[in-house]
Amino acid sequence: MTKFKRILLKLSGESLMGDQGYGIDINRLNDYAAQIKEACITGVQVAIVIGGGNIFRGLSGAGKGFDRVKGDQMGMCATVINSLALSSALGAAGVKSHVLTGIRMEPIGEFYNKWKAIEYLEKGDVVIFSCGTGNPYFTTDTGSSLRGIEIEADVMLKGTRVDGIYTADPEKDKTATKFDEITYDEIYTRGLKVMDLTATTMCKENNLPIYVFNMDVYGNLKKVLDGEPIGTFVHN
Repeated sequence: MTKFKRILLKLSGESLMGDQGYGIDINRLNDYAAQIKEACITGVQVAIVIGGGNIFRGLSGAGKGFDRVKGDQMGMCATVINSLALSSALGAAGVKSHVLTGIRMEPIGEFYNKWKAIEYLEKGDVVIFSCGTGNPYFTTDTGSSLRGIEIEADVMLKGTRVDGIYTADPEKDKTATKFDEITYDEIYTRGLKVMDLTATTMCKENNLPIYVFNMDVYGNLKKVLDGEPIGTFVHN
């Protein structure tokens, strides 16, 4: 038996680059698809939000002179590209998936609807949410929180490049220590940058727990679903 029935899996667009430094690494994409297929086989309902940082990040674009709204809209389009790539990889692995978009983009994807998404999930299909919330000034982390709450997910699994939450950035501070679990209030008081403040607050207020783990190690998603303590659990 797996630990959760319905999950919202947040994937990093930057992780899709693999070792390339840009774009989409096909090996990393196929690894993700294979891990997601394993989760589906166990009966877990899987919804996914994937970022677009491997292609374009609206906030960094604004810092280089782009209009912020247009920059964020470009970032939304980047998430659609990644979502289509992941959907294609899942299809090749024999997993049926649907791309739902936060802004109208038919026939590229279906316009997001909570009840349609849940209908797909209950059929055993994977649902991929793109375009974040569909609005500028919101990150894909906030989009993940919103969609996770809307579809009544048991947990948000935040797949990152590190194996959990640390007292400091472990890539910069070798003395940083890892938390096995932490409350939302502790994240605030310690000033830890797990997600942006809006996303964290939404999860706290709606009691959606988060599990932060390293998705780039093959097999880790199954370990999380099996209840192995390989990451950091965030809760009220």
